[in-house]
Amino acid sequence: MRKFQLSDKGFDVLNTIFVTIIVLLIVYPLIFVLSASISSPSAVNTGKMWLWPVDISFSGFKTVFQNDAIWSGYRNTIIYTVVGTILHLVILLPCAYALSRKEIAGKQFIMWFFLFTMLFNGGLIPTYLVIQSLGMIDTIWAIVVPNVVGAWSILVARAFFQQSIPDQLVEASKIDGATDFHIFFKIVLPLSLPIIAVMALFHAVGLWNQYFNALIYLSDETKYPLQLILREILILNEGMTGGAGSEGGSVNSFAEQIETASLIKYAVIIVSSLPLLIVYPFVQRFFVKGVLIGSVKE
Repeated sequence: MRKFQLSDKGFDVLNTIFVTIIVLLIVYPLIFVLSASISSPSAVNTGKMWLWPVDISFSGFKTVFQNDAIWSGYRNTIIYTVVGTILHLVILLPCAYALSRKEIAGKQFIMWFFLFTMLFNGGLIPTYLVIQSLGMIDTIWAIVVPNVVGAWSILVARAFFQQSIPDQLVEASKIDGATDFHIFFKIVLPLSLPIIAVMALFHAVGLWNQYFNALIYLSDETKYPLQLILREILILNEGMTGGAGSEGGSVNSFAEQIETASLIKYAVIIVSSLPLLIVYPFVQRFFVKGVLIGSVKE
């Protein structure tokens, strides 16, 4: 018994050390980027700043937010994320719930049809031609409709419904006279908050960070999402520093532009990531429960 207790304590100590190392590996880059975004670039480049800010300067954030397009980019990204996530859930949840019911005929064929899309893709040019033929070029739908629901999302949501919604509950509701729509909206959805939170967060993060589809399908700059605006700010600033050196500008001015460009890189990371970091704690409780789907089977 004593040996067993000692082995348990040893495991707890090793486990604590391991978890602490993992936490440090995750937290340190976040603190470093935040500190670097408001520190002197020379302190960052020379290694003087390794955790906390040194010679605090907000010139990087000032340069980013002076660009009027940043606000329209925020607005467009929020619209794309909200509309795309709602559309994702509207299609995903009924589809996954239907495929989780035993009485649905042909569900195996439908699942194989979905799984087929995970193995094969038409490619960029055929996809572009489809989007163009549907008249979605340079519209919000070119951002939110492609990949609105994937086979992986359907598989995860279906597994949740199969494990969390007992057949007895559905049968008892039908005996009481409840229709399938009533069961889905009044019983299933209230019990499915964890999977709704997980699927919404995964899809929202993808939409928030997306810039490639916008780069391909959007030509109107007023419709650019945040990531594309930030990309242009970085490219423009790097072009300005290169131009300053080639045009023989003053050494001090050129050095200042290089330092500002370095700050902007870190400021852009903060500007694009901060909203998601703020939202995550509010869905963390559901997220943790949702990602454990399938780990314990009763």
